[in-house]
Amino acid sequence: MSKNILVSAAQLNELIENRECITVDCRYDFTNAGKARADWLAGHIPGAHYAHLDEDLASPIEPHTGRHPLPETMKFLRFLSSIGWSSGKLLVAYDDGSGAMAGRLWWLMRYYGQQAALLDGGLDAWIKAGFVLEKGDVTAKPAPLEVLAPRHDMIVSTDRLHAGLGELSVVDARAAERFSGAVEYLDSRAGHIPGSLNRPFDSNLGPDGLFKSPQQLRSEFAALLGDVPPENVIHSCGSGVTACHNLFAMELAGIGASLLYPGSWSEWIRDQDRPIETGP
Repeated sequence: MSKNILVSAAQLNELIENRECITVDCRYDFTNAGKARADWLAGHIPGAHYAHLDEDLASPIEPHTGRHPLPETMKFLRFLSSIGWSSGKLLVAYDDGSGAMAGRLWWLMRYYGQQAALLDGGLDAWIKAGFVLEKGDVTAKPAPLEVLAPRHDMIVSTDRLHAGLGELSVVDARAAERFSGAVEYLDSRAGHIPGSLNRPFDSNLGPDGLFKSPQQLRSEFAALLGDVPPENVIHSCGSGVTACHNLFAMELAGIGASLLYPGSWSEWIRDQDRPIETGP
C-alpha cells in the first residue's frame, strides 16, 4: 500500500508525461487565504489544477463545526469533475513542501474509496529536481459526475470522541506550543483534548523535507502509541487538515485503520462544557 501513496518528483514527472494521473496543487496560507491561488498562477507543476482548502476541500463554517468541516459530497464530486478526474484515475496532490495541506485531499480521496498519492517534498522537491514550472490557469473538460459514497467508518464525531475519552488515543498534529496552550493564534481557546498525545506533523519529515522511511515512521509511532491498536487511534489538529499528515504517515508505515476527527480542536471547543487540558 505505502509504495502507491507517495511518489518522488521523478516519478510524478513520468506519470504526467504518460498521462497517468491528475495533479492538484493544494497550497494554502492560514493567515492569507487568497495568497496561494496567486502563487499557483505564478508557477505550478505543468497541468496541475488548484484546490482551495476553503472552497473545494471544506464546507462553510457553522456554529457547531470547526474551521474546516468536510465538504459536502456533491460539492466535492463537482470539484473532481471540474478538473477532469474520473474513477480509477490516480490523483497526486502536493503543496509547498511538507504535504500538510495536500494530505487533506489525499485523505478525502481515500474517504471516497479512490486512489491518491502525495508528491514527496512537494513543489520544493519538484523545483530541486530541475523540473519546469508552468504559469497561468489550467482548465480541463469536465468529467461526468461520479457516484461515490463516503466511508463514515473512517471518521469519529465529537460526541463519539467525548464518550470515548480514556478508551481512544488522540494524536494531535499541532505544534508543541499550540498543543500545550502556551500559544494560540487561530482558535478562541488554548490547550488540547484531555489525554491527547502530541506529534507535530513535521515530525514525519526528515531534514531534507522528505518523508522519513516507513521503517523509521513505524518505530516512532510504536514508541508513541505503545500497544494501542490502530483502530483506537484518532488523529486531530486545529481543524482536521494537518491531522491527515499523521494519518498518512501511519499508512506509509504500514499501520492502517487509524481514524480522523474532522472537527478537531476548533470544533471541540465550541461547547464550553467539554473538558480541555493545557501543558505538555
